[in-house]
Amino acid sequence: MPVDLIIEGAVAKVVLNRPERLNALTWEMRQQLREHFTELRFNEAIRAIIVTGEGRAFCTGADVGGMERKDLRGEREKLQNGSHSYMRVLTAIEKPVIAAVRGPTVGVGWSIAMGCDLIVASETARFSQVFRRIGLAPDGGAIWFLSKRIGIARAKELVFTARFVEAAEALSLGLVNYVVPDSDLMSKAEELAADLAGGPTFAFGMAKKMFAMANSTYEDFLDVESLVQPQLGQTEDHREGVAAFKEKRQPKFKGR
Repeated sequence: MPVDLIIEGAVAKVVLNRPERLNALTWEMRQQLREHFTELRFNEAIRAIIVTGEGRAFCTGADVGGMERKDLRGEREKLQNGSHSYMRVLTAIEKPVIAAVRGPTVGVGWSIAMGCDLIVASETARFSQVFRRIGLAPDGGAIWFLSKRIGIARAKELVFTARFVEAAEALSLGLVNYVVPDSDLMSKAEELAADLAGGPTFAFGMAKKMFAMANSTYEDFLDVESLVQPQLGQTEDHREGVAAFKEKRQPKFKGR
């Protein structure tokens, strides 16, 4: 299948599997992404997710060869039912999601990576907002993600120039969390996923909700915090964490 779903215990992998086209997204792949992300969002047995690409690229964006233009209304509906549909589900997942990125990661492929919580990049990773080359503005929420991560001025420069950002620069800008040798990419992502899968999943999910509120006023944010923290205080994981602290041992979280 063009997008594989692999489940290994509490960790799931979503693998873009069209290496002969550098994992450029077809319409079928967009629908499969939405289906897989939806399944993982509500599967309580899954506590961490890795999104990656087969072969030498993460994702080179949409398959330009398959772009059949419609009228204005049709184009809007296609975007909403395409990249918007799976990106909405991806960003709504209330558990840690890790992008494991190697090689070209461009266009909406970069949006997918930024929609994840953490990005582990191979030294071969290269990022670009290539849309100017085909006369389009970025999609998949790319401008929103970039502005959040590096500020509007730097985001404009990357969008307007469409230049490539190599892995080392991406790390210095705060666009990725780790850069590792290509041979270590999946082992690093799997190590990170295993650690997060053993964590307090519900608390991670609530923290993600709070990060989404980071641009609200301080008072509004504290209002949200005052609802979240008492709720977390009632969880099994909180009780286990307190017990483990008192007993001077590592906690065994269940994600509840």
